[in-house]
Amino acid sequence: MANSIALFEQYVPLLDEVYKEASRTDVLDGNPELIRVGANANELIIPKMTMDGLADYSRNGGYVSGDVTLTNETVVCNFDRGRMFTVDSMDDAETAGVAFGMLAGEFIRTKVAPELDAFRFATYAGAEGVGFASETLTDGESVVSALRAATNAMDEAEVPMEDRILFITPTLHGLLQDMELVKSREVLSRFSQVVAVPQTRFYTAIQQNDGTSSGETVGGYTKAADGKEINFMVIHRAAVIQFPKHISPKVVSPEMNPDADAWKFGYRQVSIAQVYENKTAGVYVHCKE
Repeated sequence: MANSIALFEQYVPLLDEVYKEASRTDVLDGNPELIRVGANANELIIPKMTMDGLADYSRNGGYVSGDVTLTNETVVCNFDRGRMFTVDSMDDAETAGVAFGMLAGEFIRTKVAPELDAFRFATYAGAEGVGFASETLTDGESVVSALRAATNAMDEAEVPMEDRILFITPTLHGLLQDMELVKSREVLSRFSQVVAVPQTRFYTAIQQNDGTSSGETVGGYTKAADGKEINFMVIHRAAVIQFPKHISPKVVSPEMNPDADAWKFGYRQVSIAQVYENKTAGVYVHCKE
């Protein structure tokens, strides 16, 4: 039993690596040093700073006193999903350990990461006040024009150029790459990073299946009835609160399973994805008509 625990403890970092490789939104994860756990299990405490602007300087009286306020805002985690799988010990033995050994990695790569990406993009796209445009883009010229409109909107709103990340479908990214370099290079230089996002993760709204209702037992997610396909999103890293509070992979060996002679693998993640209410200009969404 001790060997089984030790082996799984060594495997946990590999699970994290699988997530990092599969996820498209992990580049937006916030600094954990700035976030504290709230009073309740599903809460986080986020620091926010406000300050006064410039005032007239008096040669007699000197400076006008200003106020700077650092407050702690309590936010509630909005993603809490999990699954438990059971693999009969004989099934695992007869496949030389492949049945259970591949389960964790495949689940995180093919189910967890795509849904987490889709949830985050849909949440950011649905936030009130973010930049929004819709158009069917058919060639590289139209993509460049749409991206230019997005950068102009952010420039006018004084969103810093640093840490602006462009998330774009592989199809539209390909249209840019097929253009003459001089035409696409300038607009792409306005972003610190370009991330290709499969269309299956890129919707303005999604439906997350509960896993128990009729028609939803397979779990996962689908595009919501009122959801639209996103062409691209520009996100300034500082504009979003994105933090995984609790990631818990769990293994129960057949010896410790009171219900069956089977391995059990459970996975749960509690996290938050939210746009700062005073930084909505840092998110720009462009979707299909």
